[in-house]
Amino acid sequence: MVGNRLGGIGSGLAYAGGTTFLALPDRGPNAVSYHSAVDDTASFIPRFHTLSMILEPSDAGSTLPYVLTPMLQDTTLLSSRTPLYYSSGTAYGLGSGVPALNAVDHTYYFSGRSDNFDAGKNSLNSNDARLDPESVRVANNGASVLISDEYGPYVNEFERSTGRRLRTYKLPDSFAVSNLSAVSNDEIAGNASGRVANKGMEGLAITPDGRYLIGAMQSPLLQDGGTNAAYTRIVKIDTYSGAVRQYAYELTNIGTSAKPKYGTISEILAINNHEFLVDERDGKGLGDNSTAAFKKLFRIDLDGATEVSAFSGANNLAGKAVGKTLFLDVVNMLTASGIAANDIPAKLEGIAFGQDLTIAGVTKHTLFIANDNDFIGTVTDTNHPNGIANPNQFFVFAFDDAELPRLLKQHIAAVSQCFDDEHGRR
Repeated sequence: MVGNRLGGIGSGLAYAGGTTFLALPDRGPNAVSYHSAVDDTASFIPRFHTLSMILEPSDAGSTLPYVLTPMLQDTTLLSSRTPLYYSSGTAYGLGSGVPALNAVDHTYYFSGRSDNFDAGKNSLNSNDARLDPESVRVANNGASVLISDEYGPYVNEFERSTGRRLRTYKLPDSFAVSNLSAVSNDEIAGNASGRVANKGMEGLAITPDGRYLIGAMQSPLLQDGGTNAAYTRIVKIDTYSGAVRQYAYELTNIGTSAKPKYGTISEILAINNHEFLVDERDGKGLGDNSTAAFKKLFRIDLDGATEVSAFSGANNLAGKAVGKTLFLDVVNMLTASGIAANDIPAKLEGIAFGQDLTIAGVTKHTLFIANDNDFIGTVTDTNHPNGIANPNQFFVFAFDDAELPRLLKQHIAAVSQCFDDEHGRR
């Protein structure tokens, strides 16, 4: 797998100040069959991309007032300062799970390949080479980035300039699975508790004061009912002490027990130090040969919410979920702007506040939403029999203080970035 592969960059999106954003792909391309024994994953090196995102007024006659021009500035590969556990691959008839660039760069790169784990330890072993990054945030100091992982799950802090890991924030053992497998379905079947494979910590927020990391589990834990249950968990990690608090979030898009919809959280974003936007969505739309129906941002407030670390199981979480109110119906907004529902990307996963704009003399805040296209550049299906481009896309929404009062933006220190191939740039 080449080190400069670009795609899937909307799994996570972070604002870094000015017109700079960080965009995050997940564990790499595996939507096309490669080897089923490792869930079609390859030794793709997880990374983040630095983008410049320029918003400018559209030409006269355009249906939208602004046009966005994204430009790639840099790619930073993620690595460890200490050795990682890689699979030999022999059990699957494959070669080693060690990325080829390890030997070239004399470093220990992380890998998306699902068999890069130590079977003698549970999934919270931070020395496993396998990493499935899903969300990224920039620390207040501007010098490090926080990235959530689904394989653990846990949160890693990386040096922004080099991509080298600085530390790991772990979750309680109740989030771990003990019986690890390179095949997701086997891992799910082999465990009664812990995160559901490929549905671990999908979202990550950082409070504007920089102290707390707020992680959102994509789906309920196995002991809470798994993918067709109603209550998933949000964790609050104190970066000073490492202490973790837990809260229940009730999914809206779950259907019925007879016809579940497998509701999921894709992202969480801090409004201030206690209020957050939660991206709850279906998996329908472009890339799924279906029509987008449910992609909504809900507003929650953790102040006064019930702490649920001591509770397990859907019945015990009932009545303890944090309250939620609708902030944005993304499908309705996009279709009202002329985008067909079956052309809305299925996986709208990255959200970030961006730069303010002045429109008709009024200051407007911006909200960016990005999609993960699974590295699939074109799609041909029943909705698009002649084929259609399936790029990474960015949608920008404007709102004012009345629509989102108490917005407190994170202040990120300006940091000079050096661009050095020796430090993970490709």
